This record gives sequence, C-alpha cells and structure tokens, in this order.
Amino acid sequence: MNIPRLLLHPPWRLLKGFLRAPLRRCRSHLVFHSRTLLGAGTPCAQPVPPLGLHCAKWTLLSDGLKRQLCVQTTLKEHTEELSDKEQRFVDKLYTGLIQGHRACLAEAITLIESTHKRKKELAQVLLQKVLVYHREQEQINKGKPLAFRVGLSGPPGAGKSTFIEYFGKMLTERGHKLSVLAVDPSSCTSGGVGQSEFAVADMVDMFVLLLPPAGGDELQGIKRGIIEMADLVAITKSDGDLIVPARRIQAEYVSALKLLRRRSEVWRPKVIRISARSGEGITEMWDKMKEFRDLMLASGELAAKRQRQQKVWMWNLIQESVLDHFRSHPAVREQIPLLEKKVLSGALSPGLAADVLLKTFKGRDS
Repeated sequence: MNIPRLLLHPPWRLLKGFLRAPLRRCRSHLVFHSRTLLGAGTPCAQPVPPLGLHCAKWTLLSDGLKRQLCVQTTLKEHTEELSDKEQRFVDKLYTGLIQGHRACLAEAITLIESTHKRKKELAQVLLQKVLVYHREQEQINKGKPLAFRVGLSGPPGAGKSTFIEYFGKMLTERGHKLSVLAVDPSSCTSGGVGQSEFAVADMVDMFVLLLPPAGGDELQGIKRGIIEMADLVAITKSDGDLIVPARRIQAEYVSALKLLRRRSEVWRPKVIRISARSGEGITEMWDKMKEFRDLMLASGELAAKRQRQQKVWMWNLIQESVLDHFRSHPAVREQIPLLEKKVLSGALSPGLAADVLLKTFKGRDS
C-alpha cells in the first residue's frame, strides 16, 4: 500500500537532530528518511537481522596513480560501546517503531531531538537500524518506495491545517496510513513564505503550494522560486463568495506556470481549486497526486530525485558540521566578537576578517 505523507513544514530542531548528531566511522551514510522514522512501512513482529558488511570504494587519481579507499562499516561497530541497558533501550524503540507503536515513535523523536551527547549517539544507532530495515522492506517491495512524501506550504491563512484535517480523514477512510510532520516557521514580521520551503522541497517527492483566493499584497511574500518548485498549486477556499476570485487566481497561475522552465519530462505543474469546507476538488487533488507519483516512478525520475536529495543532505551535513567546528574553535571563538565589531564599523573588510579567522583556525599567525 502506498502511504501518503504530508509535511506542512519540518520542525528544524528535529531535523537538525537527524542531520547533526555524530555517527562514528560512517557519517556519510546518515540519511534522513521521514517516511521510515514516522512509522511508515509494513509492520513486522520479528527483529531485522544485523546489518551486514558494507564496503564503499572510491578511485582517486593522483600523479597518474590510482588509489582505492575502502571504508567498512558494520552495525556491530556502532553498538560495541553500548551498555546492556542502552542496548535494550535501543532494541525496544526499534522493535516498537517497525511494529508501528506510537509510544515508541514519540520516545524515539524525543531521543533524536536531544542535545545530550550520549543520547545523540544512541539516536544514531537507532537510525542506522531503522535505515537497514527500510532498505530491506523496499527490496521486498521490488525497489518501490514504501511511502509517498508530500510537502505542503503556503502563506498564513491559506487553510493548510483545515486542508490537512479534511484530506487526512479522507485518506484514512480509504484505508491509507498517514503521518503528518508539522511546524510553522513563517516570518513573524512579513508573514511570507521563505527559505524553509526550499528545505522542504529537498525532503519530499512532491511539493504542493496552497494559495488563498487573494492577490496583490496578500501574496506578495511568496517568492517566485517557491512557485517554480511547486508540482501542484491548489487554490483553497473555493466556495461561496470566493468562487469567482478563486477562478481568477487559478487562471493567473495557469498562465504563469506556462512561462516557467519545465523541471520534469513527464509532469507539468497543475493548478486546481479546492474547498475543505464543501469538499470540492479534494478527490481530484488526490488523483493528481497519484498521477504524479505513478508517472515519476515509471520514468525513474522519482528515484533520481531521491538520490539527489540524499546528496544535498550529505553536503548540508558537512557544511553545518564544519561551521560548528569552526565556531567552536577556542581561538576563533575568542576573536569573532572583535572582528565582527570591526566589520560593522567599517574598520575591516569582510574578506580580510574572514581570512584572519580562517588562518587562526588553521593554526597560523594572523
């Protein structure tokens, strides 16, 4: 069964727990799979066999010579330092997660969000075990994804929460399993849609933009880049006196999307009208989502998209880790306030200040 997934906005503290927690000897293997960690997949009463040996090889060319680097990791290496109590705790959460127990899901999220060093390490052991289980379940499913991840975004007042409630009830009544990960990081000053939506788009299979039947200043906060990322645009609240403006906005966005660069060979973004109050367009919207999923899966674009996302996550992790390591360097941390003050006053150029900090980080004389 395909499992739809709604992401209104990801909670950044939770995601940083996934992305930034240390993973011994295998950091590049850390990937955030929201569908797995939120309890998606086929319940299984039996524990998954231990992770086997994985060997990744890179060929590096230097002075005409080829060098091979083989990195070997096993789940045993991640768990060898766990105490018996910690091992039982991780095993309990793991078994509960793959069996769909909500209490274990809540406890696992709390563990992953923790900033405690040891709990971060336990979280990575748990994530690695779940990731292995997820891979095996996808293999059983003939390589097809176990869940369909949909990101929802839109300006305040677009009716996102109301839509999710109506849409979610419709899906569960049809026998689907649904998980919702929600947070609202919209700007408190402009109220507009911003950088967080770009991050959402890098986590989901389909990005859906919900817009109210309004225009002008009310939608000014929506950046063009957000529109370009949308696979589906839904004009909400299309009922009563708002039907006419909803139709007008729909026509405007249909025309606008035709001018944007096509991102897929098999799919063109659609614009539909929906109403969570009357139910108009909700079934049609689900049909469009399924059509998108089927076309992207058959063409191989969905698999390629997920691979690109994994690469983005890897580099995001590297960037955040390097920056944290840089800022935490004692000598650098000591110089930052003074250099920032000089940059703000115009006494020092940003480039020179950066150069001083980088040389300090490298241990050279500034």
